[in-house]
Amino acid sequence: MNRRTLSGLCCLTLLAAGGISLALGTEARPAAGATAAVTAGAATPFVVVEAEAGTLGGAARKRSISPGAAVPTVATLELEASGYALVELKNTGDSVTITNATGKTANTLVVRASIPDAPAGGGITATLNLYVDGAFRQALTLSSAQAWNYRNATTNPDDPHAGGMPYRFYNEFPVWVTGAPIAPGSTIKLQKDAANTAAVYDVDSVDLENVGAPLAQPANSLSVVSYGADPNFGNDSTVAIQNTVNAARTQGKSVWIPRGKYLTNSAASTPLNLTGVTVKGAGMWHTTIYRRVPLPAQWRSQILVGSGTNLSDLQIDANAIWRGIGGAGGSDYGVNASGAGGWQIDRIWTRHIDANWLSGSNGTIQNSRTADSYGDGFNANNGNTAHPDKLGYNITIRNNFARGTGDDSFATYSDAGAAGTNGQLVGTKILNNTAIAPWWANGIRIAGGRNIEVKDNLVNSVASNNALDVSVFGDTGHPLESATVSGNLLIGGGGWNGTRYGVRIASPSPTSLFPTAFTTATLSNNVIRGSLRAGLYVDLTRNNVTLTSNTIDRPAKQGILIRSGVTGTGTFTSTTVQNLLTGQVPYQNDSATTFKTTLTCNSWQPTC
Repeated sequence: MNRRTLSGLCCLTLLAAGGISLALGTEARPAAGATAAVTAGAATPFVVVEAEAGTLGGAARKRSISPGAAVPTVATLELEASGYALVELKNTGDSVTITNATGKTANTLVVRASIPDAPAGGGITATLNLYVDGAFRQALTLSSAQAWNYRNATTNPDDPHAGGMPYRFYNEFPVWVTGAPIAPGSTIKLQKDAANTAAVYDVDSVDLENVGAPLAQPANSLSVVSYGADPNFGNDSTVAIQNTVNAARTQGKSVWIPRGKYLTNSAASTPLNLTGVTVKGAGMWHTTIYRRVPLPAQWRSQILVGSGTNLSDLQIDANAIWRGIGGAGGSDYGVNASGAGGWQIDRIWTRHIDANWLSGSNGTIQNSRTADSYGDGFNANNGNTAHPDKLGYNITIRNNFARGTGDDSFATYSDAGAAGTNGQLVGTKILNNTAIAPWWANGIRIAGGRNIEVKDNLVNSVASNNALDVSVFGDTGHPLESATVSGNLLIGGGGWNGTRYGVRIASPSPTSLFPTAFTTATLSNNVIRGSLRAGLYVDLTRNNVTLTSNTIDRPAKQGILIRSGVTGTGTFTSTTVQNLLTGQVPYQNDSATTFKTTLTCNSWQPTC
């Protein structure tokens, strides 16, 4: 497991996607239990190195934002970067150099970077040169074709001249290293040379990983190639893959997708359906199912996972350029899981998709990655409908890594429906996951449910909303009846989208469906660090909140802020608020007569 120490909000040196161990100091008079030791996030086979931790060459410069600085009112490259910092390469000879300090060789890299859009939209392509130990190794091909959307554009989200706000600046570029793997201790330099024609390269981070050989075909499996699938990305493989699945279901066998890149651009009205079958690829770096979204045809390209499905060891990618399911150039769900009989997803990598949409009962998704999505990373839900295959019971999201998501990185979504007939989401577990730099919405969102558990997750650098939002979804959302939130490390939050925070707890005004429902949540042993506004904010009405042994460290504004008009109760015990900026207060209750609080042994109290 990759473990590293976090030394600062904007300087995440060798930030391990596999978890961060954080030991926080205490105030002069700490509350009982105020020293917080947190190990949070997913254990992964790769390590993330922040570009701003590297050595700059030429006229390269670091750009960053930190708590206390004015929060932009529009999306910026700094807000969308992990650690809220990046390295800008603008002139010939500008470079950033990092060291392979992982202790292992690296034969692959994932470079997260941004280059400008084309003047009329649609993106550009440009190379950036890679040097290893000072010697040129290869030119990396970068593109902005799947970046640079424009919020509220009057024509389409890819039009820079339609009055929309630009956002979604970054993309990730997986690279097989040419030649020998990069040895431990070797230097890795990204440099803008004369042949690298983009006006500017904004480099956010680099992942280092040593990828093993492709997996072998399992026994008693049917190969999709034998049924006509093309691993060389020449012919459409949709029908061949589905025929293999159908045959395996009939014969009681599994499906094998060998190493290769498989094109799925059939405009068939039904997506691939893997229900009841084990489907395995050669590894997420070796087997890719790639969707070439037809323009302007409308289609559904999601992969259906149903009762008895086991899906593992492959990548799902697409050429989609915005969200808009079923629309021209729009993405679709990565996997759409349902079924009363349970399902399991393990070691998949989804890119340029909408959400991974997870419903049904007793399903688990684990050890997986998602990046550059146009929707949620991983969303546990009740299917927005009353259906026995979409109950949303006991869904587990464990040890996954999400970066650059276009909505909540991890979410629960319990929708009652307009008539209130959809059942409550129950028993969702979001455990040991990592959420980095979502460009829209929240790092983690708990939107209704019962017996929800969110534990030992890492959230870092939310561009627009909150690191954690604890609430309901819209006017038809089921109330949050009970949630336990513990051991999470929540960094940043409070970005450009209105007034947002590190953690927000809220329940909406009474609705016809739920006129008296409260949001009820218990938060314990969490670290809330470096919010760009208040650390924890209690919002709207009807909240019952219990906070025990949490640490709020260096928020830009108040440590805890309870807005005017909130009703309910709050119990705050052994809470530490520390490293406040000048003029800020640790605790402010603007609803003292309607939101009754019990305060015990907190750091701002004179006695314990």
